[in-house]
Amino acid sequence: MNKFQFLVALTASFGGLLFGYEVGVMNVVLVMDAFRIFFKFHSWNGNALDENGKETTDKAKMMYRKLEEAGNKATLEGIITSSFVLGALCGALMATYLGEKYGRQRTIMIGACIFTCGAIIQGLSARSWVMIAIGRLITGLSIGCNGVLCPTYISEVAPAKIRGTLSSCYQLMTTFGIIVAAIINSIVWYYTNSSPAGLGVTRSDIWAEVANFEWRFALLFQVVPGLGLAILMSFLPKSPRWLCSKDRDEEAVEVLAKLNATSTSDELVQSELKAIQEDVAATRAAGSSSFGELFSPVIRRRTFITFLMQLFQQWTGINVIMYYQSQIYDEIGFSKFMSTVVLPIINNFVNFVSTFPGMWGIERLGRKTLLVVGSLMMMVFHVSTWACSTQTNNGKVWQYLAVASVFLFVFSFAWTWGPVPWVYQAEVFPLRVRVKGSAVGTVSNFLNNWIIAFVGPALMKAWSTKTFLLFAAACLLAWVYSQFYVIECKGLSIDEMDAKMAGKA
Repeated sequence: MNKFQFLVALTASFGGLLFGYEVGVMNVVLVMDAFRIFFKFHSWNGNALDENGKETTDKAKMMYRKLEEAGNKATLEGIITSSFVLGALCGALMATYLGEKYGRQRTIMIGACIFTCGAIIQGLSARSWVMIAIGRLITGLSIGCNGVLCPTYISEVAPAKIRGTLSSCYQLMTTFGIIVAAIINSIVWYYTNSSPAGLGVTRSDIWAEVANFEWRFALLFQVVPGLGLAILMSFLPKSPRWLCSKDRDEEAVEVLAKLNATSTSDELVQSELKAIQEDVAATRAAGSSSFGELFSPVIRRRTFITFLMQLFQQWTGINVIMYYQSQIYDEIGFSKFMSTVVLPIINNFVNFVSTFPGMWGIERLGRKTLLVVGSLMMMVFHVSTWACSTQTNNGKVWQYLAVASVFLFVFSFAWTWGPVPWVYQAEVFPLRVRVKGSAVGTVSNFLNNWIIAFVGPALMKAWSTKTFLLFAAACLLAWVYSQFYVIECKGLSIDEMDAKMAGKA
């Protein structure tokens, strides 16, 4: 692999960075006092808490605002958080048409511009949940579209022998975006929510706004990676496979030569071009593809595997933790500083670092092995999180054991179920239906993500840490699915995959 191929894959993976920042920023924004008061999740009468979260009237000990939760807090929180995922679902549905008509590279670039517009709307939101929900829906449109096209684009420009590793770069950049958001916005939270003005002073209007810089800055900062991706993508080549499908073979061979750092007459370049041309010719001979073709005897098992894989990825509970982790740590009994600053940064760092073993294991151990091992590990750590959380009144050691179980769950997810579904859906379908097949997987991901994001606050409010038992049961089902239904596709050609998926090998 040469430097240009790596640069192309890395830049396309920045679509994951946008996704990661959006996930990471909301965990912190949702616990910012100004945000909670502005959108009337909470009210504040001037009362204060000490550094351990206990109410105090001692001026010397006052550290944080004591907010009173509104009755509709869980519902509004669910709507605002999940509106992003609803937009992502719609974006994934549009990706098929846009990616085939305008090309992967151009559509990803346009998607980044749309993301930027949505970020501006969020950051400049009026005092209504409607405007910020619309802004998040718009950013979701971009993420959903790019969630389909970025892995597909990477798989079409990457050398076959490291295709899986490079495709998992999307997940790596997602985790990197989460940790960047956590670090930046935790610092903002600390300096704006610790010892704010007005502590201990009775407020005549409990709904009156406080300074809103903190959450507006956090949301507007999304403009930086959004514009960055749009600019970087403008310098990248179009997919050679897409160019051949549009009868632009001369451009395709130039792109292949550039990707391989050689001349257009090189034997490797001509061999790759011939393989793509034959694939495109076979696709045309069979006529235009449709979504119905995803359910043909040769392809339908791939469709069901892909749909269910993304479904189970979400029902592991990963995004309840990533969206609402500060509130989970608070429920376990940690202080505001620990819950909002220290523990989320540690957890997000674990998430980021744990992606690297997945990039190694996806080619050496195989896709199915990672799924089987990961589902069992996640089930065990969900159960241990719940068990330890029931003992937190018996000493701080149980609090730390509970949070350690959360970190171990995130580790288990990040190197197995994090990258595998995205790699699998990008490589398992023939070129003819690749974008449509990938879209089915991404739609499944965002549909289930939306359900989780919407019901998450209500589940945590009603069941508290018992929610982890629900996700443990989902992980058990994910193990059954992985062990008995998923087909390993590591190292298989499309023809070999056709035979195996049809039960002929």
